[in-house]
Amino acid sequence: MKNQMAGLMKQAQAMQENMKKMQEELGRTEVEGVSGAGMVKIVMSCKHDVKQVTIDPSLLTEEKDMLEDLIAAAFNDAARKAEAMSEQKMGSIASGIGLPGGMKFPF
Repeated sequence: MKNQMAGLMKQAQAMQENMKKMQEELGRTEVEGVSGAGMVKIVMSCKHDVKQVTIDPSLLTEEKDMLEDLIAAAFNDAARKAEAMSEQKMGSIASGIGLPGGMKFPF
């Protein structure tokens, strides 16, 4: 029983270390969200830190509401991509220790 418990503790510690490394990697991994056929682009990390916003100059003559909608759409596109990337990478940790895929982690 003690050996099993020690083994579980080691496995839990290894998983915690792997998750910390993965979180750091996700902070460095960038995704790009686009809208308006590429006229608005947002680059963000998988931790949702926006790194760059690019707006095609031709949009600067458009109505403010339209530009705001395109920026929101590009942000949401990037956020969905960041979430998918995070789930994929965290799923690889879970499967590596025998947990079911698709499991939600608390971060």
